[in-house]
Amino acid sequence: MATEIRVPTLGESVTEATIGKWFKKAGDAVTADEPLVELETDKVTIEVPAPAAGVLSEIVAADGETVEVGALLGSIGEGAGAAAPAKAAPAKAEAPKAEASKAEAAKAEPAPKPAPAAPAASAPAGANGPAVAKIAAETGLNPAMLAGSGKDGRVTKGDMLTALASAPAPAAPVVARAPSAPDDASREERVKMTKLRQTIARRLKDAQNTAAMLTTFNDVDMSAVMSLRAQYKDVFEKKHGVKLGFMGFFTKAVIQALKDVPEVNAEIDGTDLVYKNYYHVGIAVGTDKGLVVPVVRDADQMSIAGIEKAIAGLGRKARDGKLGIEDMQGGTFTITNGGIYGSLMSTPILNAPQSGILGMHRIEERPVVVKGQIVARPMMYLALSYDHRIVDGKGAVTFLVRVKEALEDPTRLVLDL
Repeated sequence: MATEIRVPTLGESVTEATIGKWFKKAGDAVTADEPLVELETDKVTIEVPAPAAGVLSEIVAADGETVEVGALLGSIGEGAGAAAPAKAAPAKAEAPKAEASKAEAAKAEPAPKPAPAAPAASAPAGANGPAVAKIAAETGLNPAMLAGSGKDGRVTKGDMLTALASAPAPAAPVVARAPSAPDDASREERVKMTKLRQTIARRLKDAQNTAAMLTTFNDVDMSAVMSLRAQYKDVFEKKHGVKLGFMGFFTKAVIQALKDVPEVNAEIDGTDLVYKNYYHVGIAVGTDKGLVVPVVRDADQMSIAGIEKAIAGLGRKARDGKLGIEDMQGGTFTITNGGIYGSLMSTPILNAPQSGILGMHRIEERPVVVKGQIVARPMMYLALSYDHRIVDGKGAVTFLVRVKEALEDPTRLVLDL
């Protein structure tokens, strides 16, 4: 008996995914829980494991196709890999006969043919799913005006996107890309954006369009943190099983600053301000598929060692493509470190709906004046991008000063000053 492979529940508000790639082909032997296919959603990439051992007898959804939660991806039959094609052949041979029988039946009863069009036109908007409703709300395109290609004539997200692509823009038409010269075109490569990359692009642009975003800067002398780290890094790693990095110090410093300037840990909801009395800190992580922001939940209740362990674990999951939806939801503030790539200074974009994001940068020795003497110090520029609708300039500057004070005198982190 065949075991069906279906799209699993993908998380809150995620209703569909794109087939990234199949790790097996039809006829291959599979073991239970072995990764079979990679699905790309607009938030994460997940792997669907084999629900049973046997042979991958059929692949229903090919690479690049968009599938909804619960959709059939393929099936697993019994036996070893070599026997699979022979067993699958009769079933495939009968398929055309079944289709032919359906066609004959349809010819025999021509009257009901117009029926499918009626449900599509008269189906309630809610029956088309949240993805369709969202596009309708954002673009004004009425799903009732489209002939749905989904089950029972329902309009799918693909139907909506196709209609939008073919219709002229009402106000600001999309400027078509100018064609490349023939010589250049032959050397270009066109690759479809992943769901994750599309979402990153959309969310960053939405943040720019929605928030009154502004960035303020400060610099911090990292001498004290670097000295403390050099003194204790070996014993720290031996005791806690994780390296002592800078993120633990920065996260602790940020939490203290958020407690002093609570509006940076707030967000706008309509005409209300929602102040978060908890501290879920997002840590931006670069992967080969794009930027993701896993969240260290209740970071204020953790020690520096606990924070370092949590960040290390989330970083591994991000690089291995194992992050789940729950790992990236609920953040109240974000830290991003462009310094690991060599960035000297930047203006990070808000991670909506959050009202603040701290940008770290590379540490470099620069001349500074200390007690009237010019000395070299390991300095880092800090950048706070914030939503000016919530955070005033005074609050933004105060926040950065609090972070600077805590890092230049790490004793404050221990004594919670």
